[in-house]
Amino acid sequence: MRLNATAKSETIVRPGGITWKYSTASVAANDPLEDAHAEAIVAREPSDPKGPGDWLFFAVMDGHGGPHTSRLLSNTLINAIVLQLSSLIHGSSGPMFSKPGVQNPQTISSAIQSAFTKLDAELINAPLKVLASNMDKESLLKKIIPDLSEHPLALPMMLPAVSGSCALMAVFDTAQRDLYVACSGDSRAVAGFWEESADGTGSWRVEVLSEDQTGRNPNELKRMQSEHPKDEAENVIRAGRVLGGLEPTRAFGDARYKWPARSSGCVSAIHFFCNTIREMTLKSLSQAFMVGNNQPLRPAPASLKTPPYVTATPVVTHRKFSLDDGPSDASKRLGSRFVVLATDGLWDKLSSEEVVALVGGHLKGLRGTVSKAQLQTLVPTSSGSPTVEGKDKVRRNTEGSWFFQDDELSVHLIRNAFGGGDTSALRKLMSIPSPFARRYRDDTTVSVIWWDEQDNSPKVVEFKAKL
Repeated sequence: MRLNATAKSETIVRPGGITWKYSTASVAANDPLEDAHAEAIVAREPSDPKGPGDWLFFAVMDGHGGPHTSRLLSNTLINAIVLQLSSLIHGSSGPMFSKPGVQNPQTISSAIQSAFTKLDAELINAPLKVLASNMDKESLLKKIIPDLSEHPLALPMMLPAVSGSCALMAVFDTAQRDLYVACSGDSRAVAGFWEESADGTGSWRVEVLSEDQTGRNPNELKRMQSEHPKDEAENVIRAGRVLGGLEPTRAFGDARYKWPARSSGCVSAIHFFCNTIREMTLKSLSQAFMVGNNQPLRPAPASLKTPPYVTATPVVTHRKFSLDDGPSDASKRLGSRFVVLATDGLWDKLSSEEVVALVGGHLKGLRGTVSKAQLQTLVPTSSGSPTVEGKDKVRRNTEGSWFFQDDELSVHLIRNAFGGGDTSALRKLMSIPSPFARRYRDDTTVSVIWWDEQDNSPKVVEFKAKL
């Protein structure tokens, strides 16, 4: 398997003096790959009183239980956010993003959260609505479930609902110099920026922009326990997993943790159509859509009592492009900056600090083999915000070396996650086929975004899409 088989990169010069660069690559452990990614740049309208600028969207999706949810998100999530932002600011009509006084971090963050939540609701409720529309009151009362396996939407609708995906999104607002990071799941966003002293020395400051959202995150454990009855407090998270099964506490899809476990038995004539949707159970949906396709669904978790246990609503953080109000030390000058978005396959192997050092070394122009101890001297890092680990901490090998070979930053990180300077170990690990590879590594997708705010190049890439 070639590490750079899916790699792509782009350099984009836009009005306002910012040159954007990004590099993205994926390596599969599953067959097919369950990760996905998406990127988009949408220009503001020329009449926008906020001035010229763009909205830039970068996302990675970490699917589980199949590629269906992550693939759907790669085609819909950015559009959902754009539509939600437009609706928030201008309602159903009018030029988008041109009304003054409404574009602030609070409203934008809320719009991003709402877009995630609404998209997941559509995804989860679609099968319920189709089944309800194909049942009358009599069939519901008699529990007669129709065979809808040949319905044109049976599999396209059900598979994204029952599989699942984490989603991590970075949104750059160049007009306001704002950066938003929205995280649902255990993918992670990490930023690094160079703080240079007067004597020319300096270090890369590590800023972790998201928390790993699993049951091992104390914040997520507390939230989960607060959302369910007290008698479930010891059970909502077992062994760091939701009901002992699912690792991420936030995700799209995963309907087994969201649909009702059983019908309530309450059907009234007045509220029939509304209640019909709520009455549908996992078993009913499996019988209607999946059994005839020879893909019956697994039953709901035995301890499922008060769903939903999983939410797609993200935690959204906001920073300026400089990632804070300036260098941590007033005597230092802020230099280069970058953001790394990656699924947990990368973070299983590398720490946030190692990733920042590896990117910093690459931007510095390092080549060849560099010992791990030597890199700490060549590319020093300092701690900004800490990492909130979502898994048991893996004892990482401090011996050995890194390898600086690849032109693509994303491939560079993947190479060093899976072997670094030990090319023999890398070849062995990458030669293991699916499904056995999953025992040793996960699907891994990495996107690195970096920018220069003082580029004077005359080249400008034009985009047809406008906001």
